[in-house]
Amino acid sequence: MRHLKAGRKFDRDASSRRAMFRNLAANLILHERIETTDAKAKELRRVAERLVTRATRLGKVAYTKPGELSPGDKAKRLHATRLVGSFVGRFGTRTLPGGDYEKVDLVEKLFTDLAKRFEGRPGGYTRIVKLGPRRGDGAQMALIEWVVRNEPSTASFAAEGEAKQD
Repeated sequence: MRHLKAGRKFDRDASSRRAMFRNLAANLILHERIETTDAKAKELRRVAERLVTRATRLGKVAYTKPGELSPGDKAKRLHATRLVGSFVGRFGTRTLPGGDYEKVDLVEKLFTDLAKRFEGRPGGYTRIVKLGPRRGDGAQMALIEWVVRNEPSTASFAAEGEAKQD
């Protein structure tokens, strides 16, 4: 019986499992939506929600400019960013449409963008959408994404489309 043994092992030792979740969490923060197996998505939800909770518990301190913070608030933010940065890593790289690369500060994105986006929300920051079996081995696939998406480009395209129709 597996009483009091939470979490899946994924046939990996602890360091490999931790590395897998570090990479998945970093990619979720960077891309805001990733496709993975259903079991990994369910376990990633636990990790990602803890990271966002760490940022949102700071409140406005998380996304206020450092020059406007008191020394005590600076210390709180520094401590939280170091805790998150020790797990996620500092930078991620995203490929742009032209083939160029963009370097993104993951910790800063978590504390400025995601903390502001989920401010006042008591939890439930991620959504898992089941996609069906994978073609190669039949593993159940899922899409994990943030509940509140940041898509200013879609809104601007919709506004442009309405303007063209008029």
